[in-house]
Amino acid sequence: MATYYIGANDEHGQNPPTAGKRTPVLPYINRSFYENEFNRPTKNCFIEACLRCGFDVYDVKPEIIDISISERVRRINRQNLTLLVTFGYNAFGNGTSFNSASGILTFYSPLNRFPDSSRALSEEIYVQLIEGTNQVGRGVSTLTNVGVLQSVNCVSTLVEPGFMTNFDEAKLMLDPDFHTEVGEECCKGVCEYLGANYVARELQNYPLLRQGSRNNYVEVLQFMLRNLGYNIAVDGIFGNATRNAVVSFQMNNGLVADGIVGNNTWRTLLVLPPRPTLRQGNRGNYVRYLQSKLTTKLYPTGAIDGIFGNATREAVVQLQLENALVPDGIVGARTWEVISQIGGGRPQP
Repeated sequence: MATYYIGANDEHGQNPPTAGKRTPVLPYINRSFYENEFNRPTKNCFIEACLRCGFDVYDVKPEIIDISISERVRRINRQNLTLLVTFGYNAFGNGTSFNSASGILTFYSPLNRFPDSSRALSEEIYVQLIEGTNQVGRGVSTLTNVGVLQSVNCVSTLVEPGFMTNFDEAKLMLDPDFHTEVGEECCKGVCEYLGANYVARELQNYPLLRQGSRNNYVEVLQFMLRNLGYNIAVDGIFGNATRNAVVSFQMNNGLVADGIVGNNTWRTLLVLPPRPTLRQGNRGNYVRYLQSKLTTKLYPTGAIDGIFGNATREAVVQLQLENALVPDGIVGARTWEVISQIGGGRPQP
């Protein structure tokens, strides 16, 4: 496969949050979701997918703070990228209340150096998003005076797969499965545009890795561990630091701590089913996923920290009560079936 260099960019910031870029206050949890709480993890899912497919990837904005458009354009234009995908979330109205505007849009700039190719990339990604999500399609559109579309020296698109001023789409913003879905569909669109092979996010495609391994899946591993807080380089070389991070992850998730990345470790990193029964006192990646899913369905868990404490148990009980499940606070198969769905959750009062 030819070597392609893919840029990935997320709009706005979380810490501190970019002013105004948030949902109206959501009921039940009494907080807003910040736009970057969708943009950043979805960008990371896209990067994981691109690395898995064998692309070289440039993360334009690894920082959690907002970075000026001019600085991001400078970074992009130094890289000689094949293309750039930017992730955002749309809004309509004054931003203080929810309304009916909804759906997916992708954008390109007719003033980009490669307007026809930028349009083609936007169209390919749009097709994949429409086929792979339940969102309403609003089409491919143009924008001017957007630096990451207009002022960059590569093919460029902006993806906005929902409206944070729409109640149901606002709830999706923290859903890890929606992040994955959008990231994967965007990668499929990139592959279609480039004529490259898309490698699915299926356990059978993830190889056994151990110290000494060198390949793009080591980069995937390192990137995922880094996003979980492990301080390692993403260089595709499975050395001592990577092994130590793997052992720590395995210990924190109740896995055999041998430093070898096999099916059980990959499954836990990817949070794939079958998902384990969870109860108060459990810790790890599946608990963090559970907390994110509960929060996006508007059941407050407190911090999304991977620790199944009192607040998480109470959120599980409330979900069970409202979905005709046994309210025992234990997350088994029937509770997972409700929680793992994309969308749903508590209605707008």
